[in-house]
Amino acid sequence: MKEYEAVVIGGGPAGLTAGLYLSRYGLNTLLLERGLCGGQIVNAGRVDNYPGFPGGVSGMDLGQLMHDQASKFGLNFETAEVSGLKHKNESFEVITDDETYKTGVVIIASGSNYRKMGIENEERLTGRGVSYCATCDGFLFRNMDVAVVGGGDTAVTDALELSQHARLVYVIHRRDQLRASQVVQRSAMSNDKIKFVWNSVVARLEGEEKLSGVVIKDVKTGGVSRLEVSGVFVAIGLIPNSDAFRGFVELDEAGNIPTDAMMRTALPGVFAAGDIRSNSARQVAAAVGDGAVAAKSAFGYLKGG
Repeated sequence: MKEYEAVVIGGGPAGLTAGLYLSRYGLNTLLLERGLCGGQIVNAGRVDNYPGFPGGVSGMDLGQLMHDQASKFGLNFETAEVSGLKHKNESFEVITDDETYKTGVVIIASGSNYRKMGIENEERLTGRGVSYCATCDGFLFRNMDVAVVGGGDTAVTDALELSQHARLVYVIHRRDQLRASQVVQRSAMSNDKIKFVWNSVVARLEGEEKLSGVVIKDVKTGGVSRLEVSGVFVAIGLIPNSDAFRGFVELDEAGNIPTDAMMRTALPGVFAAGDIRSNSARQVAAAVGDGAVAAKSAFGYLKGG
């Protein structure tokens, strides 16, 4: 069994920031990530709203820069998927398929996955017209026609955001009324650049090198039609990566981890940061802040503060 003073689970902006801070504090720290470091931002063609990059930066590059900076200060990395956690006496065991790690504190920054439509070509056209982040990618579709899939607050807010850039925004919703709050609904309904497509789902995505249009199906009549759009923004929810922690830390109804303002969970010595925690802003800058606060709290916990 390998032993570290601190273990960070997840290599997105929150986890990388926490690992950077803990390493700079002089703690022997391990970061466990099952895939590429960077989290959801690696899917963003360009990030324009992260401070310090006035010309924008690709999500992949930003994730790599964060990884490189954390490495510079001695953060240890392992590629592994965490399958469980155990609390033993004054320490914790982080369990993966190949190894178990003993540690004094754990920061859970495992993030979330965008809920996908699960249709043909979705994976292939992601980053080529299919996006899950209007804030990240909306500006790429200036004066173009785009579509948003969903009917909740996120979808309608995305449509409002996109209306500042796009020529026309279709909102495709499988029901005949929105789930979004009334305030958001009123703003969207009064926006001439937003058009609602009711009782419909996306049946097919079209395009070779990039998205050229979507085929939609009316769920009541079964009829199909085509929308010629350059972008589709999927906003049908997020799935928190919290299954491995169920029964170990408290989860809310959505599967996120409640924390206090210092990123402390209900279990002393365990902290959560970024998209995985309840009420996260789900923005890169917010995740970085969470990671810094979680690291400070974890360091204080280890030192008896």
